[in-house]
Amino acid sequence: MKKLLLPLIFAIILASCLPVDSTQVVVPLPALPSETPLPFIVPVTDTPIILPQEPPTETPAFIIPVTETPIPVSSAKWWEVYFTDPQTVNNPDVLAGSIEEKLIGFINSAQTSIHIASFEFNLTPVAEALIAAKNRGVDVKWVTDDENGLDYDIQPGRGQFALLQAAGIEVKDDNRSALMHNKFWIFDQEITWTGSTNVTVNGIFKQNNNVLVIRSPEIAFIYEREFQELWSGQFGPRAPSTMSNQWAILDGTPIQILFSAEDNAVGNLIAIINDAKSSIRFLAFSFTDYPLAQAMIDRSKAGVDVKGVFETFGSNGTRSELRTFWCANVPARQDGNGSFLHDKVIVIDNSIVVTGSLNFSSSADEENEENVVILDNPEIAALYLQEFDKLWSQAHDVETGTFACE
Repeated sequence: MKKLLLPLIFAIILASCLPVDSTQVVVPLPALPSETPLPFIVPVTDTPIILPQEPPTETPAFIIPVTETPIPVSSAKWWEVYFTDPQTVNNPDVLAGSIEEKLIGFINSAQTSIHIASFEFNLTPVAEALIAAKNRGVDVKWVTDDENGLDYDIQPGRGQFALLQAAGIEVKDDNRSALMHNKFWIFDQEITWTGSTNVTVNGIFKQNNNVLVIRSPEIAFIYEREFQELWSGQFGPRAPSTMSNQWAILDGTPIQILFSAEDNAVGNLIAIINDAKSSIRFLAFSFTDYPLAQAMIDRSKAGVDVKGVFETFGSNGTRSELRTFWCANVPARQDGNGSFLHDKVIVIDNSIVVTGSLNFSSSADEENEENVVILDNPEIAALYLQEFDKLWSQAHDVETGTFACE
């Protein structure tokens, strides 16, 4: 956990110095014990979230299970991790065992609210489950992108947003050129579903993606506050940053949430990369941010074991940082999925996991609406490393002559 504390505290201190925007949406704070020990440090803020601290425990070494069908992989009392498996579960007509089935289960269990910030949508069974939730009194709201959300809803195979609206579910879009690229869902202000997975046939049944579910009112509150900003039309770098209040400790696991464009997400990732001691693994749909790539290469030169898998489409282009890794002799491969490797994952020192919707690019960092989860938990990290090893074995080396190095 110590590896994560310094970058997180640094980020908290920086965020606490940001000016307060008078237009910020205020969401009531959850009730918390009046005498609560403080983890980390007290953020300098007018409205701090004070979170309970679990008693320290020793975490036993986690052994990756040997299994031929590891997807979905595991759950615990406050988290669940799922990966798509297009190699075997690739039929959208078969709901059983899919991430779509998991999502519908959360929808069907919701009692009071389902608030969604998700990029695109074309799964009719999910629409039907949301309509059923609305009909039993659940508050259902959706913020999406304009070009890839509501505007695209008239295309063949789409129309699911129209189904929601016809049932009285309000859907809003960002109405701007940058992307509302989040993929998070908040259930009953207690459970948060996030990761890289778009709620589409391609996202769930053809691409490599991941989902992280966190059962925590504290984390749900952080996402709910962001949702309310989006719902009120606060998009992009001018949206208020509340980064000093975007963390929690759950059962000994520190968690930091970042939102772009307001939280300097890539800068904070670089700070954590710079603290890597033994290993860095990454899965990247789009990796065009040179400072982040250079930070990983610098750690490789310092003796850290660095490896990554790029999505093949686009990674041979001039903007991709695959060439940077190749020319620095840092192991990097191109994925073996005929569709897309769509993950945006970094695992550091077999313990720290970075996931969410943020591609490793300046546009994602500075313009889009994105979210990033950073947590320090060896058990969760082991599952992401298992997925990395699978995708690394399916990937292929860069062909000789693809890049010219100076």
